[in-house]
Amino acid sequence: MTPPTDPIPASVPHSFRAARLAAMSALAAPLLFGCSQSTMTNPARAVSEQLVLSTATDRAIATTSFSLFDKKKVFLDATYFDSYDSKYVVGAIRDALSQAGAVLLPTAATNCDIIIEARSGGLSTDPGDTLLGLANTGIPIPLVGAVPIPEIAIYKASWQFATAKFALLAYDARSREHYFSSGPMVGKSYNENYKLLGIIQWTRSDIPEKKRKHKQ
Repeated sequence: MTPPTDPIPASVPHSFRAARLAAMSALAAPLLFGCSQSTMTNPARAVSEQLVLSTATDRAIATTSFSLFDKKKVFLDATYFDSYDSKYVVGAIRDALSQAGAVLLPTAATNCDIIIEARSGGLSTDPGDTLLGLANTGIPIPLVGAVPIPEIAIYKASWQFATAKFALLAYDARSREHYFSSGPMVGKSYNENYKLLGIIQWTRSDIPEKKRKHKQ
């Protein structure tokens, strides 16, 4: 059996043959090694923001005793509750009630003893930052435009101070008489980031998850 002949005539320059071989190799490479592509994405909110808010929430709820709801059938009404991370806050209140011995009901049914209304006076952060050095800016150059200059930080600090303020009103499900008012339930938390000479970085925070991370 005679080997197959090259369909390209011998008169064709060697450079064309090399280019043809390179093109065929490029086309065959995905078949041999496969093709993959990954994309890195980030959520709209940083985890530090969510943790500083949830920590303030936990501390606000921990300021109040729920022992008077022991063995009571209660319904937590979140109609008047409007806040960031509202589902976490309502869930944390339900958890505190359950741990105190309350029997949580899905609705204000006829066998409900107490209805508890939750409201929010605030759940957010006061952010801030300071910089000793040159901020990220641009220098205008004629006929060229603005040339970007990166930030040069001798010392930089940024922080988030979170405050949570909630309140609860409880009343008898049948008579509608007042049963309990929590008054302001306030909790705070903070997260601070520092950078020195652009390379030395450290964090100060009272978020439990942050502290455990630094100890590992």
